[in-house]
Amino acid sequence: RPGNRRADGFLNILSNPHVGLLFLIPGRGDTLRVNGRARILADAPYRDAFAVDGHVPRLLLEVAVEQVFFHCAKAFLRAHLWKPETWNPTAVASRARLAKTLEGAENSIEELERYYGSAYEANLYRG
Repeated sequence: RPGNRRADGFLNILSNPHVGLLFLIPGRGDTLRVNGRARILADAPYRDAFAVDGHVPRLLLEVAVEQVFFHCAKAFLRAHLWKPETWNPTAVASRARLAKTLEGAENSIEELERYYGSAYEANLYRG
């Protein structure tokens, strides 16, 4: 995915290539854990296969799998993670308010709410 065009997260891989990936399947309590060693690639021959809407990633993260196992489902079951009737999205400040408060965004709350509103999702693969 195009992401934010920053490679900050890759700094961790450069200093420690050990990774753990957690795969969630909506509606299921169990999770799949994959542990391995990662490397960052800019010229993988299969890079074009990851294109979405014509956008080819600049970098790929390749993981050599060392372990695969299922995690216990208890935490997800206790949290009712997949039960929408238990969700309370307003319990946490909006993305715009978090950007203003924690990230020091210079835009007004109104501008940030517009930016992170419905147009945010509509423009995922633009520009």
